[in-house]
Amino acid sequence: MAYATVLTALADPTRRGLFERMRHRACTVGELATFAKLRQPTVSQHLRVLRGAGLVTDRRDGPRRSYRAYSAGMAELWQYLASLREAGLGSLAAAEP
Repeated sequence: MAYATVLTALADPTRRGLFERMRHRACTVGELATFAKLRQPTVSQHLRVLRGAGLVTDRRDGPRRSYRAYSAGMAELWQYLASLREAGLGSLAAAEP
């Protein structure tokens, strides 16, 4: 149930904002801290959760590490959502008044 980990990670609005920022380009912790107006240790904690959910990859470049959103981490979530659609949840909407 890796999709549950992804949902939990993205349930936090701060993590969602960081993830959205990293979708467009790689960022350092310092850049993300400035963007989110948070301290670097707080951003690092959020990145740890996102990385644990498979939503972020990192790359070391000398003394710095850059982070980028990793779309493959969304694969199980997309499969889960597709299974809900295939299970007939779409027909529930048709049954509503």
